[in-house]
Amino acid sequence: MKILIMLLLLVVCGASAQNNKPLRFDEQGEFKILQFTDTHVNIQKGQNLDIFPALQKIIDTEKPDLVVLTGDIVTADDPQEGFQHFEKVFKETGVPWVMVFGNHDSENNFSRKELADFLQNRPMCLNADTGETDGNSNFVLPLSGKSDKTEALLYFMDSNAYSTLKPLVGGWGWFTHKQVDWYRKKSTGFTNENGGKTYPALAFFHIPLPEYDLAWNNKKAVKFGKKRETVCCPEINTGMFAAMLECGDVMGTFVGHDHYNDYIVNYYDIALAYGRASKTRNQKKPALGGRVIVLKEGKRQFDTWIREGTGKKFDECAFPDSFQ
Repeated sequence: MKILIMLLLLVVCGASAQNNKPLRFDEQGEFKILQFTDTHVNIQKGQNLDIFPALQKIIDTEKPDLVVLTGDIVTADDPQEGFQHFEKVFKETGVPWVMVFGNHDSENNFSRKELADFLQNRPMCLNADTGETDGNSNFVLPLSGKSDKTEALLYFMDSNAYSTLKPLVGGWGWFTHKQVDWYRKKSTGFTNENGGKTYPALAFFHIPLPEYDLAWNNKKAVKFGKKRETVCCPEINTGMFAAMLECGDVMGTFVGHDHYNDYIVNYYDIALAYGRASKTRNQKKPALGGRVIVLKEGKRQFDTWIREGTGKKFDECAFPDSFQ
């Protein structure tokens, strides 16, 4: 019996250690992120179950250091079985993953808190929400470099679901003021830790900021990718973009939510980017895919492109050089 208990403890400790493994730049000074979004997998209804070979093909092609799921991933009454399909892909490819919540992820039998607790105990999932602010997928992952010190930051944020001011204000959710303050405090703390110098940072969440529409409508702005539908942003602007400008660390934000938009545009020296919806479509375009982001150690820049399940590569660009 004692031997069995010891073995169980070793398994638990091993899984915990695996989940807590620090992220770091490779020997070439690069860190590659692959963003999947809006898969809308529903095992019970048989929806989008054919996506997994394509997702695995993209992972095998790109060999990312981290996969980021930006919301509306499993939209079933019981999401556990759906996430097991994702876990199988991540285990077979050996890549850690994180997830921020969309508006559909907690509409069924799992609350956002229950989903957060479930995910944070899954193999290779690095979610680390500690309840410091509103929402349930808010956390920061540092990236270390050759000297083992922090070189960059990845912010993950819960953009919430729907308006909390209905019927006066409809539409989608927004970052609360408490979340904006949380970001400011985190950013300021990391900057102070670095002797007053900001770390290069990226931010991932589900619902696009209102600035996504403003940036696209700027006729002088350089753009890659396409806007195929209305930007489904919240009707209330609580100032998250302004906070990022003032703090000065975030150089790019990456969202989902709009299934047909996949553009990236520079807005006041912050790249506002969509992923590519990673779900089955009746229409031929745009095909299932993911966005790749490659960070450079010690530099405030990144490369990015769309990789389709077909293997094709689209809209390759470099921030900030391609947007000058």
